[in-house]
Amino acid sequence: MENPPAKEVESLSLKAEDESASSNSSNAQMSVEERFRIVRSIGEECIQEEELLNLLTKKPQPICYDGFEPSGRMHIAQGVMKTINVNKLTSAGCKVKIWIADWFAQLNNKMGGDLNKIQVVGRYLIEIWKATGMNLENVEFIWSSEEINSRAHEYWPIVMDIARRNKLPRIMRCCQIMGRTDQDELTAAQIFYPCMQCADIFFLKADICQLGMDQRKVNVLAREYCDDTKRKNKPIILSHHMLPGLLQGQEKMSKSDPNSAIFMEDEEADVNSKIKKSYCPPNIVDGNPCLEYLKYVVFPWFNEFKVERKAENGGEKTFTTFEELVSDYEKGDLHPADLKPALSKALNRILQPVRDHFKNDENAKALLKRVKGFKVTK
Repeated sequence: MENPPAKEVESLSLKAEDESASSNSSNAQMSVEERFRIVRSIGEECIQEEELLNLLTKKPQPICYDGFEPSGRMHIAQGVMKTINVNKLTSAGCKVKIWIADWFAQLNNKMGGDLNKIQVVGRYLIEIWKATGMNLENVEFIWSSEEINSRAHEYWPIVMDIARRNKLPRIMRCCQIMGRTDQDELTAAQIFYPCMQCADIFFLKADICQLGMDQRKVNVLAREYCDDTKRKNKPIILSHHMLPGLLQGQEKMSKSDPNSAIFMEDEEADVNSKIKKSYCPPNIVDGNPCLEYLKYVVFPWFNEFKVERKAENGGEKTFTTFEELVSDYEKGDLHPADLKPALSKALNRILQPVRDHFKNDENAKALLKRVKGFKVTK
């Protein structure tokens, strides 16, 4: 079995050390209110805003925790939205710890529970973030298998205490974090998983949990644990938005359905085809995945959206705010037939550096080939 690739990852978090002094200086010049505005903007929900403002007032460099299971190819939300969020957090003076949850993926039977394959996928995901433009200054990638083994005496007592203090139904309500429901037939490992993820927050000394809305229940469990144990500083929860699937009726993207999402190394033709087939009803904004991609991916990336169309259809127009686009779309001044090609073009511009990296970098190319050969398991 291959050794956990911590040494390969270590250089990623250290390579920008030379620039840290100038970055810290710019952070120091930013007001607490401005830092709060930036950090708060990444969350669809914040528990609690007063605590976040207090944290930023008292702590120059809060620790933000983000984690992921290496479980297959990376979709655009995990690639681009995470890059946007991490860059915002570090620009506001935060340190981001990204927990590469290889043991958790094994517990959840991803990649058939093969830890070797899971770690290959983890390395592939890091390559994508590098190519996408994630600013790795003040970002640390930590492999759960290595870190837990090296500090087992710190980790397992927390896990055991969380497990001891909670009844089984409360833990099972957290199964959503694994893409499961409390109605699924769960293994003992999957029941143990929420106790471990809750412990991660304290093990990593996280001030802020920056995860998707689907992880909310276990983050709330961590705050409840603080109440039980009389811990003063509860982790602040910043839950970011979850992009829906591209087809009608798909509440979320699925790695097992290639047509439900744009993947980070999709070819230009793949993107064009998926967007062309996507659900995009005229005049309707709510539940429209194309509009969601614009709001959460394109506008944060470019701060504008350019539509090219014939003069008789309204001519070329550049939207500088999402609200402006929504107004035109609801009135019928912007039609799906014009929006979709422009959306495809914008997404392809974002993804091109990733494609180039996986074509030109031999290590990245080999990783992608291996990952594409793996069978995705639920």
